[in-house]
Amino acid sequence: MKPAIEWTSQGVALPCLDYQQLELWIARVAESHGRIARTLSYVFCDDETILEVNRRFLNHDYYTDIITFDDCSGKLLRGDMFISIDTVSSNAEGLGVDAGTELLRVIIHGILHLCGINDKGPGEREIMEQAENNALALLDNMGEGN
Repeated sequence: MKPAIEWTSQGVALPCLDYQQLELWIARVAESHGRIARTLSYVFCDDETILEVNRRFLNHDYYTDIITFDDCSGKLLRGDMFISIDTVSSNAEGLGVDAGTELLRVIIHGILHLCGINDKGPGEREIMEQAENNALALLDNMGEGN
């Protein structure tokens, strides 16, 4: 069963992405972690929107690239993700990487959180980065027809 993924935007243009390919990728990444991608929602937004979401729901007073709301049930991935295009762009610039690649990394970062991978504790950031890199490599392979 194909995941039901909603892609919307608030205060920014919807990024020009191959959403059909992304949905297949997300399903494969979830599957590689023993999960099933089900009902997911992505909201692409600006910094002010993500700051408001962060303040309202998490009591955090700072900008971030993604906020993931987990509504998973067992192996079924369900959740809502807010992605700040502004922060993704500024992070990409600061890291010296392509903004499109950074956006893909952030998109899958939310899925990896829903799969149970954290990035705040000791050693967790490295585990998350490796999982992101593995997922991006999978997407590259899918693009080559594999």
